[in-house]
This record gives sequence, C-alpha cells and structure tokens, in this order.
Amino acid sequence: MSASGSPLKARITEDMKSAMRAGDKERLGAIRLIQSAIKQIEVDTRKELDDNDVLAVLDKMAKQRRESIQAFEQAGRDDLASQEKLELELIQTYLPEPLSDDEIQQLIDETIDAVGAASIKDMGKVIGQLKPRLQGRADMGAVSAKIKARLSGGA
Repeated sequence: MSASGSPLKARITEDMKSAMRAGDKERLGAIRLIQSAIKQIEVDTRKELDDNDVLAVLDKMAKQRRESIQAFEQAGRDDLASQEKLELELIQTYLPEPLSDDEIQQLIDETIDAVGAASIKDMGKVIGQLKPRLQGRADMGAVSAKIKARLSGGA
C-alpha cells in the first residue's frame, strides 16, 4: 500500500527512514509502533487510511500512552513511564496543534446552539458533530465532561 492517500502517512515513513539513517533506535521503535497500528487497521478494514483515519489512530495511541503513564507512575515504574512519555511525545508531533480550553468551550457552545441541544439526551448529537472537528486536537473524554456539565447545568 502506498502512502499516496495520506501525506501524514508519507511523513511518518520519511521520519522512519531518517531515524534509521541516524541510528536513533528509540525514535525508530516508536515510529514503527505507529506504522504497525496504522497497518493493522488497514488490514482489518481492507482499506487504505486517509489523514483523518491516521489522526484517529494517533489520537487513540496518545490516549493509551497517557493512561499508561499514569498507571506506571502510580505503580512506581518510572522506567516504563519514561518509555511511554517518549512515545507520546513522538505521537504528538504528528497530531495537529491542540486547542485551548477557551477554543474547545467555544466550539461546544456553537455546536450545542447549532443542533438545538437542550438536555443531556442530546449529548450524542453534540459529540457526533464535534468529534470530527476535535479529532487529535482535544481529549474527547474531557470534552464529553464539558458537554455534560453544560447540558445538565441549565443550558
């Protein structure tokens, strides 16, 4: 499968080649993890991923790393936590610039108004509209909590 459908996949492949040439084993290992996750989804779905799909994979990987870091730190496994941090930093280089809390709140407010959400029952509609716009740019768990607070707090 070529990377023609996704400039982001092409960039990841180029970065892997650079890491190989530079002998950067840690970076190379982390990039290979990313490529492996992308390839696995392509095999499972039998389709080549575009940039949005790749962002979804990277977003999921970043979330997994954040959860692992927290678990390893609580268990006193700083060695494992530092490896996860390294992978997370690399993954984040491929994600778009994160949105600020104010920008996220503004998008939530605009979306709630746009879909006419009036109660917590409308949360699915709001998330459905927001997810593509926030993919890779915000923690969807935190966004869900903000939407829930807004909808149950007298919106």
